[in-house]
Amino acid sequence: MTFTLNQLEEARRALDTPLFADLAGDASISFEFFPPKTEKMEETLWSAIQTLAPLGPRFVSVTYGAGGSTRERTHATVARIVRETGIPAAAHLTCVDASRAEIDEIAREYWAAGVRHIVALRGDPPREGEAFTAHPEGYANAADLVAGLKRIAPFDISVAAYPECHPDKKDLVADLDALRAKKDAGAARAITQFFFSPEAFFRYRDQVAAAGIDIEIVPGILPVSNVAQTRRFAAMCNAAIPAWMDRLFEGLDDHPAARQLVAATLAAELCRRLYAGGVRHFHFYTLNRAELSFAICHLLGVRAGAAIKEIAA
Repeated sequence: MTFTLNQLEEARRALDTPLFADLAGDASISFEFFPPKTEKMEETLWSAIQTLAPLGPRFVSVTYGAGGSTRERTHATVARIVRETGIPAAAHLTCVDASRAEIDEIAREYWAAGVRHIVALRGDPPREGEAFTAHPEGYANAADLVAGLKRIAPFDISVAAYPECHPDKKDLVADLDALRAKKDAGAARAITQFFFSPEAFFRYRDQVAAAGIDIEIVPGILPVSNVAQTRRFAAMCNAAIPAWMDRLFEGLDDHPAARQLVAATLAAELCRRLYAGGVRHFHFYTLNRAELSFAICHLLGVRAGAAIKEIAA
């Protein structure tokens, strides 16, 4: 990648001083949650939101299950965030197993509920191992969905990006063409799938720029505390897991607190290296748990700031 002089100076400081010493606190952050399935999971989710809200996230997003399996829970969670907190909320929408008319109606309901930000995704097939097939009356892909949403209302739209190439794309050129189509349709930013090497992000960011695609690229950060679970996630999105990660988590199955410390250290170091390369917005896949993301944000110099309305228990 090409460094500016300021970035070179920042990289030198990252080597010469403690990694997280005296950061400017100029990073912005956002968080992803998934809709709760049970009352207990809902308590966990709202506890996480209450913990992370004082950090002043740029937005929080709520995922959407394959085939609309969490449609109602996603809508309820996003609507509650809008209603009861001061945090901008983004709802995920996918193309899977739904007609254009159905998706358009959901989008109109979001707009009426005060939701102004959509994360527009093609979506994964509802059954693992199957290839994606567009609904005969639905949106064909994410770019098509973005264009449809823009016809309904002036949503702020985020889309997905894949530093290590989308598993369904034959090569990087096809993958970049898909990103270009989403940007041209009206997407404002792309949030990457998780990755574990800063070089993977920087290489991709340079490739996007070289292709002339002018869109904000936000790194998606997954703090790992369960390597087996992460391997399952990674297999679905073509993310490489380095061998050293397995070794670092060896022997920690019965030591959850130590596992958390290792997970926070790894993710924080990744964020610090991205920061040294000029990244100033980080999107955290929280898995509805606040502690790891909160610790990493703290290390990055992000502190509780603007007042947030009280969140109902």
